[in-house]
Amino acid sequence: MKKNEEIIALEVDGMDCNNCAMSISRFLERKGLEDVFVNFQTKEVRFRQNDEKLTLEQVKNGINKLGYQVVEPEQPEPWWTLERKLWISAIFTLPLLLHHLLMMAGGGLPFLDNNWVQFAVCLPPFLIGFIHFGRSAISSIRGGVPNMDVLIFIGSTAAFIYSVIGTLMHEHDYIFYETSATIITLVLVGNWLEKRAVKQTTTAIGELTRLQVEKARKVMPSGTIITINREELQVGDILQVNEGDKVPIDGLVLEGEAEVDESMLTGESEPVRKSANDEVIGSSLLVSGNIRVQVTAIGRDTVLSRMIELVKTAQQDKPALQRLADKISAIFVPVVLTIALLTFALGHWAFGLEAQQALMNAIAVLVISCPCAMGLATPTAVMVGVGRLARNGILVKGGQTVETFAGVENFVFDKTGTLTTGRFRIKNIDYRTSDRKRVNALIHRMEQYSSHPIAQSLVREMESRVNGLDLGTLKVEEIKGGGLVAVDDAGVQYKIGSDRLVGTETALAGQLVYLTANDELLATVEIEDELKDDSDELIHYLKKEGLHPIILSGDKQAKTAEVAGKLGVEEFYAEQRPEEKLSKIEEISQRAPTAMVGDGINDAPALARATIGVSLSNASQAAIQSAQMVLLNGQLDHLPKAVIISKATVRTIRQSLFWAFAYNIVAIPIAAMGLLNPMWGALFMAFSDVVVIGNAVRLRRRKLW
Repeated sequence: MKKNEEIIALEVDGMDCNNCAMSISRFLERKGLEDVFVNFQTKEVRFRQNDEKLTLEQVKNGINKLGYQVVEPEQPEPWWTLERKLWISAIFTLPLLLHHLLMMAGGGLPFLDNNWVQFAVCLPPFLIGFIHFGRSAISSIRGGVPNMDVLIFIGSTAAFIYSVIGTLMHEHDYIFYETSATIITLVLVGNWLEKRAVKQTTTAIGELTRLQVEKARKVMPSGTIITINREELQVGDILQVNEGDKVPIDGLVLEGEAEVDESMLTGESEPVRKSANDEVIGSSLLVSGNIRVQVTAIGRDTVLSRMIELVKTAQQDKPALQRLADKISAIFVPVVLTIALLTFALGHWAFGLEAQQALMNAIAVLVISCPCAMGLATPTAVMVGVGRLARNGILVKGGQTVETFAGVENFVFDKTGTLTTGRFRIKNIDYRTSDRKRVNALIHRMEQYSSHPIAQSLVREMESRVNGLDLGTLKVEEIKGGGLVAVDDAGVQYKIGSDRLVGTETALAGQLVYLTANDELLATVEIEDELKDDSDELIHYLKKEGLHPIILSGDKQAKTAEVAGKLGVEEFYAEQRPEEKLSKIEEISQRAPTAMVGDGINDAPALARATIGVSLSNASQAAIQSAQMVLLNGQLDHLPKAVIISKATVRTIRQSLFWAFAYNIVAIPIAAMGLLNPMWGALFMAFSDVVVIGNAVRLRRRKLW
């Protein structure tokens, strides 16, 4: 990849809400950069570099000019943190607030009776707020998406300037220093609580990142074992992993046996037995035994890296609810400013209120309004929901997948390898030639070129029947939904697969695999399959929840009907070619939102066409790439968990959005009518974000099953 096409990731400090992220996104997109993604929760800004349109240095300068800070590697944390701003502001605000409350009770602090002393005490928190909120407010306006800080900046500044005018005019009724200082301090408290709460929504990323193994034992060609950093590993390296070690990176077992705990990655509670030719996942733990592993994936291609990436980018594909909230947030601040101006103008000139009372009502409108709650409702819930799915071994591609999956009504299952074990057993081989060794060798050799469960089972079953016969060069091609075709050095064409591949004249009754040479039948293989242990439980769960299970298989009518009958599935379709599966999925999806669950290469088109494609992790890469959801343990027992967590996530989003909208709809009119002191408004506004984030955090611990 060329340098100017690389995906660049920057850490950016100072983003408090979704509007901040939108400001940076708009800036980069207006400059012509592509694949822009900004996540205020993880502080990550990513884009595809294009030096012709904007160099990396220009990007950094542009982001810094917007009022945010690009964090450079090894850069120390700044001294002037949010916490220090809060403490200093609170120290000066408390006397002003206490004096105000005591005056309401007929007392007060004597030294604050002087307006100039109040001015001096208010000045530090005002300057902190003026710079902190002012910089953010101006940045958001430049970015085209005014944020909450615009309202806080105008409200606190108006109260301070009005108080200064009162001080110069010696008018005690015009003094509202405590209002200005308290607004700033309470909003800083809210920002601090929000910052702490947001961290809790991203714990899944932290937990997954901490799983990464930093060191690996590499076996050199000489047999010497050296310790190297994970970043130095290359595909093909041989690693030694001993009992008690974590597997450094994804790989294939070359020799040895071990019990491996994959629970943190796949949600599988029991250790899994691994031996030669089995795949192991990086960061899984060897409970017992020792193995030698050949590295098969590094960097972003590993299972753990993909998990981290999917959780990080959960918000990139925004749910419809989020897009609605974003649109409202973008126009919210101008609307609130208009309402505040009308509150002052109508209150003073139409209803005859004193100027200071009308101003306090307008300030109350400004400080109680909270667009951030609307912007935070969806991304925080999605982040927590996707994180919980990941911890249970369920990967989802994008936040919209969660929302869509929660609304799925039809669940369409491939049969072989999905509802059944996929570990077929050879019941009988009917040889139609005396050269049995050649037949065995052809079956074993050709089926190695397919990832279909029947093919994998035949390869495994035929291992003991192959006697090292040399077949020469075979050019093998897989036919989707049919089987395999091979041509040897002599030009003989071999076919192995279903009756559709070998032709109806050759086909016989039963669950058979056919092998032909130049269309002459060499052998038929009768195979058996069995249901997975969790298939019956899954179908029972779906039916209990009012969801509709359907079987869509390329297998014979009789075999499909038998499986459907055992599971109690009323609707099933058999003998479906890939193009027929595609057509059937389109038809079913038109009736209601549909999830297609499959694992074979012939399922890939249907997985892509369904409302949501669900693939098993031991599926073909084509199936995994086509799916929006992957069950990492390769079993169906996680599908109910995926349904439950997705529905709980969407429910959390709706609760938070209801709170955000209801809060603003109720609070703004109350403030406009003069029934709310601006200081109380600031307090309520500060905690409105925390309520939304707290609701999302609750999803992490809530008992769902």
